Amino acid sequence: MTQPASRDRVHFDPDAMDTGAFYRVLNSVVVPRPIAWVCTRSASGVHNLAPHSFYTVACVAPPVVQFTSVGRKDSLRNAEATGEFTVNLTPEALFEQVNATATDFPPDHSEAEHTGVRLEPAETVDAMRVADSPVSIECILHGTVRLGDSTVVFGRVRHISVWAEAVRDGRPRIEHLRPLARLGGNEWSTLGEVREIPRIPYRAWAADPSIGERLRDDQE
Repeated sequence: MTQPASRDRVHFDPDAMDTGAFYRVLNSVVVPRPIAWVCTRSASGVHNLAPHSFYTVACVAPPVVQFTSVGRKDSLRNAEATGEFTVNLTPEALFEQVNATATDFPPDHSEAEHTGVRLEPAETVDAMRVADSPVSIECILHGTVRLGDSTVVFGRVRHISVWAEAVRDGRPRIEHLRPLARLGGNEWSTLGEVREIPRIPYRAWAADPSIGERLRDDQE
């Protein structure tokens, strides 16, 4: 089989680039990114709401999610002060509100009030949840890790609430959640096409070598 010629590449060296310039490149290649819409309560009782696109599951047992605060954002300070927060899914229907809550309001201002996002009490924590988000994950602070100019915040999951109409056969269904995702620059993404494919267990691969042959042939 003839190997295709390698394509030309543009190279980006973090040691040779301005931090902001490399940050823009990194954000453009780690895509799409889910968004943690983090709701916290300050020590003085102000409810903060902010999107964080460096977000994922950190652990299954115990259940832990994580988001990264680039710099010391209100979400980080409030989580450290109160020991709790909620992570709300960012639905397509609230696209403009999600973006607006990224505005750098002063700490004593509530982004939810400024942007018209409805908050409601959570089930197990004092931090509020987004009423019009189909999913809310309630967390207590598990710990933080400082990495250079950023801090990774780990939240031990205490409770997850999902709109009843979005749950089928015991799990939330993506077609009802309609999540937003972040891309590079000012670009965002909606759900788009959903594909489904089962994983291939090794026993099937070992029993049928043609699986690998078909995959290799698909690349020609």
